[in-house]
Amino acid sequence: MLVKEDSEKPLNLELEKPRIKEMWAYGLASYGIFSIWTLIGTFLTFYYTEIVGLTGVVVGTLMLVTRIFDGVTDIGMGVIVDKTNSKHGKARPWLLWMAFPFGVSTVFLFSVPNIEVEGKILYAYVTYMLFVMAYTAVSIPYKTLLGLMTQHQHSRSLSNVYSSVLTLAGTLFVVILTQPISEAIGWPALVSIYALLSMITIYGTFRSTKERVGSTTSQEEKVSILAGVKSLFKNKYWLIISAYGFIYYAMHAVITGVALYYATWILKDGDVFPLLAFTLMVPMLLGVFIVGRLVSRVGKRNTVMIGNILLIISLFVKMIDPYDLTTFLIGNIVTGLGFAPTSALLFAMTNDTVEYGEYKTGQRTIGLVNSGLSFGIKVGSGLGLALIGWLLGYGGYVGGASEQTSLALQMIIALNIYVPIALAIITILLLLIFNLDKQYSTILAELHKRKSKSL
Repeated sequence: MLVKEDSEKPLNLELEKPRIKEMWAYGLASYGIFSIWTLIGTFLTFYYTEIVGLTGVVVGTLMLVTRIFDGVTDIGMGVIVDKTNSKHGKARPWLLWMAFPFGVSTVFLFSVPNIEVEGKILYAYVTYMLFVMAYTAVSIPYKTLLGLMTQHQHSRSLSNVYSSVLTLAGTLFVVILTQPISEAIGWPALVSIYALLSMITIYGTFRSTKERVGSTTSQEEKVSILAGVKSLFKNKYWLIISAYGFIYYAMHAVITGVALYYATWILKDGDVFPLLAFTLMVPMLLGVFIVGRLVSRVGKRNTVMIGNILLIISLFVKMIDPYDLTTFLIGNIVTGLGFAPTSALLFAMTNDTVEYGEYKTGQRTIGLVNSGLSFGIKVGSGLGLALIGWLLGYGGYVGGASEQTSLALQMIIALNIYVPIALAIITILLLLIFNLDKQYSTILAELHKRKSKSL
């Protein structure tokens, strides 16, 4: 049972908080890292099928295999971060060390040579695996850094919100400009520009942030890999939020990854894709600014719940007439608003589970907590992208063809509307059992009480 608060002695922990400038600086890397993630999730499947000429089944399998590999590397990177000790801290040095490899591997990904099909497939697997390792080595430390900057719960939420603003700004930039610019200068040149921006912003976060939080039990460095993994499975809130991340990002990957296909074949005009992206991303960006106030009133869990309810409503709006652009755009605006809360709060909610896990087991494994969630997100995203490839392949979709089968068109509609509805219902059920917000301050007080007794 949790230690109950003494109502006559309210909690008043003095927790060091980052300044607003530093919170925004934390978000810089978010712009660089997740704009590349958006590029991959939104355009790589299309690039492989339409530009490179790979089949949907091949691409779908590639996406799932590489994302599973990606998730496995997350766990290893989480362990490495937990055991890292340098003059720059535990997480920050990895931003310095891996910014350049991350950028270069992204360029390789979109530079498939014009060789035989088997060679293209091999090249795609090898370069995707290299990208996965570089992405893991920069993204896991970045997510972990949020929990190391402060234990102040609201400051974590605000830092996550600010980073989400910059994430969405990068996402908006990528989804609107990628298609027209790639046609003008080619994919390798365009991606090189994105990669350079990502390296600059990642370095900016390294330079402008500070790690303040250590273990409250003085056992962090002594936790073995096996003990750390076991402790995760004793942390019920980590299990819930990881399952949520898996399902949510499968849904997100399906909606964003199939959008260009939807514009081309259902709305009959691929040139409207930037408009679809704009009506999704701008409401998402505006919604993030509302999230902070909403959290202060109803908490993180309930704010995210509201977002998922909006997602379901938006999908029913699109269902009214899947072939009508105006109807789709209205639904898309609501979808963007629904995406905002999870985008702004998921990593803050995850880092809150670190303290619960330490309270339950006496072991603080912040790197593993973040890498475990990242595993779920990446495998979920991989599943979403794989579903696109598999269902398109099942429907007989042919890349570059002038016409598609009726079944292929139905699969595109299902991927944009019906599959996401089913996944959104599951996310709401998971959120209903995530009740950490009300317990967090009591848990934190108990941890600091334990620390004071051990001194």
